[in-house]
Amino acid sequence: MTDIVQRGLYFEEFELGARYLHRPGRTATEADNVLFTTLTMNTQSLHLDAAFSDAQQPFGQRLMNSMWTLSTMVGASVAQLTQGTLVAQLGLSDISFPHPVFHGDTLYTESLITEKRLSASRPGQGIVTIAHTGRNQDGVVVAKATRVALMHCLPEGEK
Repeated sequence: MTDIVQRGLYFEEFELGARYLHRPGRTATEADNVLFTTLTMNTQSLHLDAAFSDAQQPFGQRLMNSMWTLSTMVGASVAQLTQGTLVAQLGLSDISFPHPVFHGDTLYTESLITEKRLSASRPGQGIVTIAHTGRNQDGVVVAKATRVALMHCLPEGEK
């Protein structure tokens, strides 16, 4: 019998220009929005107050908390890219939310490997830059972010 352990990729396994489609998608619920928003102490009425939000233009409904969208988008990539092989997340940049996410929308995430290099100061580790894109069920881009991650290199016996 063969044991197969699900894990992310080691530094050497990342391919520049490779695009990873993370599945399944994640359907945003009202419960997600209320829980995430209240856990993070965000009192924005556009997330919590249906009567207020329904009267606001241009959307006329509650919006999903954009930090939920960002967290879910990055989280969707973990099993496929960084589970057990990440040393540390070094930063997030170029974050944008070009279209809102509403209750009932499904978020699909893809990740593009844009840069990689061995660490100059940490032997056995490398730095990978990942461009994440989130799309709703209609293919509309709802979020983008660039993540820089410090990754383990392959263990000596596996190179």
